Amino acid sequence: MSDSAYRVETTPRLAQWRIENLASCTYRKSDPFKIGKWNWHLSVEKNRVLFVKLFPEISNLTRENPPIASFIVRVVSSVGDRKALTHPEIKDKVLKNNEDFVWAIEVPLTGKFIIDVEFLDLKTASPNGGEPCSIWAEGFTQQRSNAKAIESLGRMLTEGIHADITINASDGSIGAHRAVLAARSPVFRSMFSHNLQEKELSTINISDMSIEACQAFLNYLYGIIKHEEFLTHRLALLHAADKYDISDLRDACHDSLLEDIDTKNVLERLQKASLYQLMKLKMSCIRYLVKFGKIYEIRDDFNTFLQNADRDLIAEVFHEVLDAWKGF
Repeated sequence: MSDSAYRVETTPRLAQWRIENLASCTYRKSDPFKIGKWNWHLSVEKNRVLFVKLFPEISNLTRENPPIASFIVRVVSSVGDRKALTHPEIKDKVLKNNEDFVWAIEVPLTGKFIIDVEFLDLKTASPNGGEPCSIWAEGFTQQRSNAKAIESLGRMLTEGIHADITINASDGSIGAHRAVLAARSPVFRSMFSHNLQEKELSTINISDMSIEACQAFLNYLYGIIKHEEFLTHRLALLHAADKYDISDLRDACHDSLLEDIDTKNVLERLQKASLYQLMKLKMSCIRYLVKFGKIYEIRDDFNTFLQNADRDLIAEVFHEVLDAWKGF
């Protein structure tokens, strides 16, 4: 049997293991694959029923800090009409060994099939005994801030301390500071350095952003954005980063959008990736659709995409589809 029979393909939150010709009375364990901080294994055992197991690799990390996982497991037939069996969502389950998650499937499966694991969240226990913390939500502001300076900048924004310019969003206004905006964006710096309307009137019109998105934008520039606020407004923030040439915000949006691609958002993100020339996000979306077979799960949405999307982008997707067909 080839080494590829044990290899699991992954994205940051998705793992897929392709199984071919699994005979009766057979046990097979995948190669390790990394999701989050842990190495994982899948295993299948076929007797009268098929047992599917998901478990972290035994290590000091797993012993000292076992993952608290939320996930959905599917078994998808890779031939014919791609029928899928789906295990009910697992929520916040501690996984320490190969007996902590076992799915017994009594429906007979023959030929090729795919085990698809979508990780919804991974948490670790809090060292001080508090609530478990998601590894995908940690450290956003900590990584970009010095606590005292950020606190002071935040108060300048939230309390309007010596604000000297007004930002007009589509449905409201916010006070801000020229110096902070100029330091964070070369576009704003140019506005204030030349005799433009923004300098003369002490206003900036950002009519393509709502007041909530604009507030999130300023909160990021001042270093006080919260993780949930960032997630909610990522696409609007990506647009602002592109418009005002803020590379660190663009990178933060790009990295975040890579982490939770799913069937509900993949087509929108694919188009945004193409628009803003985010190659890694674009190829991740195409790979998710084609290599992981998700294109079959969203046929109606994909047909709408074909009618409205950029022709060059559609051609790229179909090129990947053809390559996938050749290699399967």
